[in-house]
Order: sequence, then structure tokens, then C-alpha cells
Amino acid sequence: MNVEHYIPEDLLDKYEFYSYNHAIEILTQAFPSEWLELIECLRSLEITVNDLQKAGGNETNIPKKFDDMLYPCGWREIRISGDLNIKFYPRQANQRGRFSTLPFEEKTIEQYIDGHNIDFLKGRVAFDLEWNSKDQTFDRDLLAMRTYYECDIISVGVIITRSKELNDMFKTILDNDGKPIIRKYGASTTWMGKLLYRLNSRRNGGCPILAIGIKKKCVSDWKGENESGAGSDNR
Repeated sequence: MNVEHYIPEDLLDKYEFYSYNHAIEILTQAFPSEWLELIECLRSLEITVNDLQKAGGNETNIPKKFDDMLYPCGWREIRISGDLNIKFYPRQANQRGRFSTLPFEEKTIEQYIDGHNIDFLKGRVAFDLEWNSKDQTFDRDLLAMRTYYECDIISVGVIITRSKELNDMFKTILDNDGKPIIRKYGASTTWMGKLLYRLNSRRNGGCPILAIGIKKKCVSDWKGENESGAGSDNR
């Protein structure tokens, strides 16, 4: 079913949405409370030209805006770590196919899962923001969500990043040196084009992912042309 069927109409002008492995159906049907909180967060997001002009990658005002909106609702940044405990059960003597209830040997692989962190987690929904990091960060995010999913910690993940049309806007906004700010939002940073080809090659494994792109209309005081470079898809 088309993604737009599930998205409030006022958000379609501000964001683009791409659903993989039925992420949008899972979010809206299985986790309506978490979905409503994310919808209200997206609806409330207001970016200014001054926010765009500030340096600092993911430490700019924009990630902090998400903290301010989601933390009061109980979303938290989470890091998981886990050891793998392996047990060897011997076959019972003279009884093929029957095994002892007690292992004769155990082995632990420490830190089998370690270092996987996600910006926001609530219930079984994970949410990551990538505003202006190196694009390899998407590989880390997708691996983390895939690991959480395979460990039965989450059921769906959401990743929000910049849409392509913001790259076009950045060519028209100048920094304090009078140069277009696109120079600090390079081609190898996190934006939707760098995320989609990773999702299309299924680097998320079986984990359902909803990818959301921030569009021009999220910038409240930009006076340039408001084009509609939207794209929506459902995979």
C-alpha cells in the first residue's frame, strides 16, 4: 500500500517517506502511541536559516531540537552489550536423538554484541537522526538496528536525515564568509541519497526501516523558492 495513505497530509509537504519491510504498517498498526509521538515531533520541528549556517555536524541545534521533543515523552538513547553463552549437550547413551538435560561443557564469547547505540528507543521502536555526519554513519546505524531486531529488542526502526532538495537550498544560503553553506554539507555526508542505496541493497537485513527526509518547508524563515522535490515509495 502507498506510504502516503498512512502519513498526515500536512507532513507530506515537509518530509519524504520511504518504507522498507512494511515499516510504516508496523509502526501505525502495532505501535500507534510511539508513532503519534514521532508524528508530533515531526510536526513541531522548526529549523531556521541560522541553524543551517552553524557548523558542528550532529552537534548543531537541530539534533538538540529532537532531544527536547522526544526525551520528555520517554525516548532514550540506548547502547546494548551482550555475551554469547554456548552450551554443549551430549547425546544420552544408547538413545539416538535424545540428549542430556545438563550440558557437559559451556563456552562464553564475551562482548559478542557490543557498542551498538541508537539515538532514541521507546518500547520496540528505534529512532535515529543523521543530520550531517560522514555517510558511513548510516552503515553503523543500520547494523545497530539490524542487531537490535535480530536480538528481538525492536520491531521497527526509523531513520531521519536530509532530503536531496536541502542540498539544492544549501547552494543559495551563505555562511559568515559569504560562501554557500553547501561546502560544509558535502556529498559524502548523511543525506537521503546516501541512505537509500544502502537500504536498497538490504544492509538493514530483515529489520523494517522507515526512512524520512527533511525537506525545504521545514526551514521556517527561508525566503527562497519552495519547490516540491518530493519522492515517496514503499518497498
